Amino acid sequence: MSGTTPPRVAVVGVNGHGRSHLQHALDAHAAGRLRLAAVADPRLDDLPELPAGTRRHPDLDGLLHESAPDVVVLSTPIHTHAALATAAVRAGADVLLEKPPTATAAEFTELSATVQATGRLCQVGFQSLGSAAVEHVRRRVADGRVGEVTGYSAAGCWVRTRAYYQRARWAGHRHLDGRVVADGALTNPLAHAVATALAVAGAQRAEDVTAVETDLFHVHDIEADDTSAARVHLADGRDLVVAVTLCAAERGEPFVVVEGTAGRITLYYALDTVVEEVPGHPPLVTRHERTHLLTDLLAARAHGTPLLSSLADSGGFTRVLEAVVTGPAPRPVAEGFFERLELPGGDEGRRLTGVEEAVAAALRERATFSELGLPWTR
Repeated sequence: MSGTTPPRVAVVGVNGHGRSHLQHALDAHAAGRLRLAAVADPRLDDLPELPAGTRRHPDLDGLLHESAPDVVVLSTPIHTHAALATAAVRAGADVLLEKPPTATAAEFTELSATVQATGRLCQVGFQSLGSAAVEHVRRRVADGRVGEVTGYSAAGCWVRTRAYYQRARWAGHRHLDGRVVADGALTNPLAHAVATALAVAGAQRAEDVTAVETDLFHVHDIEADDTSAARVHLADGRDLVVAVTLCAAERGEPFVVVEGTAGRITLYYALDTVVEEVPGHPPLVTRHERTHLLTDLLAARAHGTPLLSSLADSGGFTRVLEAVVTGPAPRPVAEGFFERLELPGGDEGRRLTGVEEAVAAALRERATFSELGLPWTR
């Protein structure tokens, strides 16, 4: 890449979450950091104004046939990630691939081999890994701030409604038309909780995760999980307990915790905020900067710096994803344990009674929901 010529970037999937990628590309184009060369999506009828010369295509194949972008941003359904990323890197482009990178471990292995063979870069869209807070926590732990680490945990209490699961045909599915979709709480909406905890633990590669136990439930009328716990066994002998729900009373800030013999550190990863708690001292709160992952990818292209969220560093997360999609199917929570909420526009929410306390108990006891003996798990 020339030092004076902005890289040509294409954004594939410009609706839904992809709109945020498009807006970032537009802002970077206006600042001269890149040239928005093309966009692709089956629906291109409601876009912001695009720069002169930006080509529009219904799909990636047409885009690659007509142009040769330096970078492709992919924000498409999960089960399309592997094939589209493979096509992009084989065409000579570096890729920013939305999370999760693939729907199966086999696809991850194949895509990783292709990326290595082509020599291209593949950044995975775990935005939280662009935060300097992650490295800050790792340094503080390494410096002995919490003593000897006894375990890691992560939690998230969010709200999703019926409309969320009606947003696309694949939404809320584990499988669709014979394909793995993996649109569950642990693998998509709150996947950042898993990925960030693994990053803090230094367990991002596939070989860093030795086993995964899952405890999956759904309150909504879906196939995938919306309320789940998992215990992830790490190669260093420690473990990671994750408890999440999309059926909370209100949205809370998700977080990752490092527990130690001398204290604890909590990372509120969506806020880039770290809270250190050591007995005998007031809590120490620090806030950190975040680098957009496309900005980081462009810097890696220009200067050869390591990616903040490389495909290889999604291997540990993919081990968790594989356990979720191949393990026992999520169990439905029986009527009587949740409340139906009528929402504007005919939408419906479902609130699992006491789920916030259940998530807190799972982290405190380092147990899954079933191990806690909660009535709605029986």
